[in-house]
Amino acid sequence: MGNKSRYGTWGVSIVAIAWLLSGTLAAAEVVRRPHIVLLLADDMRWDLMGCAGHPVVQTPSLDRLASQGVMFTQSFCTTSICAVNRASLLTGQYASRHRVLNFATPVAGEAFAQTFPAALRRAGYYSGFVGKWGLGGPLPENEFDFWEGFGGQGRFFEKEGGEHLTARQAKQALRFLAEAPTDRPFFLYVSFKAPHAQDGAAREFPPDPRHESLYANVTVPEPPTATPEAFAALPPFIQNSENRTRWQRRFATPEMYQATTKDHFRLITGMDEAVGRIMQALHDRGLAEHTVVIFTGDNGFFLGEHGLAGKWLMHEESIRVPLLIRGPAPINAPPARTLDAMVLSVDVAPTIFDLAGLPVPANLQGQSLKPLLIGERPAWRNEFFYEHHYDHGGRIPPSEGIRDTR
Repeated sequence: MGNKSRYGTWGVSIVAIAWLLSGTLAAAEVVRRPHIVLLLADDMRWDLMGCAGHPVVQTPSLDRLASQGVMFTQSFCTTSICAVNRASLLTGQYASRHRVLNFATPVAGEAFAQTFPAALRRAGYYSGFVGKWGLGGPLPENEFDFWEGFGGQGRFFEKEGGEHLTARQAKQALRFLAEAPTDRPFFLYVSFKAPHAQDGAAREFPPDPRHESLYANVTVPEPPTATPEAFAALPPFIQNSENRTRWQRRFATPEMYQATTKDHFRLITGMDEAVGRIMQALHDRGLAEHTVVIFTGDNGFFLGEHGLAGKWLMHEESIRVPLLIRGPAPINAPPARTLDAMVLSVDVAPTIFDLAGLPVPANLQGQSLKPLLIGERPAWRNEFFYEHHYDHGGRIPPSEGIRDTR
């Protein structure tokens, strides 16, 4: 893996070679494409990183990633629930178009064929998936060259005293990088379970044992809106929702709040270590400067704000997610940049198509972020439509609305 091919570390599209051999593409048109790594956190909101100004949680690897590329401070999901927004990430479409509205519906067949993992693979990319697939239907093992994915929510520990899932995912990602051919570009999608809860467990956010003492001597400040008055101001259908049920088992007392948030932070730091190992492996193989790395989250997460837990609703804590992008120049040309353009989960797919030099399909509803990444100032959105219509047995109220720059 460490040895560069005659084409360099970016690789050459097999499709382009085929076209060249068939005489339909001139040699000058052969595209050298960047490697692409997509890193997805599960239930991680935008402000839980050192680079975002959080005073407690430690994320040195993500901070370094931000310092080398672009950090978007106004990044949002268009539906705040795992399965639906993962479908939006894959398809570049709102839920009302892709129609994945629950955990049973897959992105499969022709719908999957139009996603960026399928398109990259057709263009000659060696593709890999590691972690939580998070969508219904059979797992798409045959749609990737390398597969270490799992269905459902997964578990942080397969057995008592075993290896933590986040550490195992890091090893699987490193194995992909070691096995990837040197004469082709690669695409790696790492979908962490962290820092999602192990719902219903006695300890819902179990960290790696190595991190048990982390944050032990810190008192995490409670949110200003975590007051009885803020909760009382909510309508009854929210007061009686799943958001409050989960608050009761996570944040109902000051002691519970400290224990839950610290475990959540420990899972984030463990994931940050995994990101650091992946970035180090790219550097060691001479690939870092030829790789686009995207880190984001599938949705936000309440940490007791408004007397709530979970996500789903249209509060800022629920819909705002991190987005860091580092890549070949001019994306990572110094100095690093912080951008406040309003960007969405549906923008990830067109951005990946664009950065890979592939045509962006007309049915995508997001916008490529490439112009913003390279320093251009295109006309941009100042509002977006949010929708959440997952039926959770009446325990999660459906919602839709407009979020603007205010």
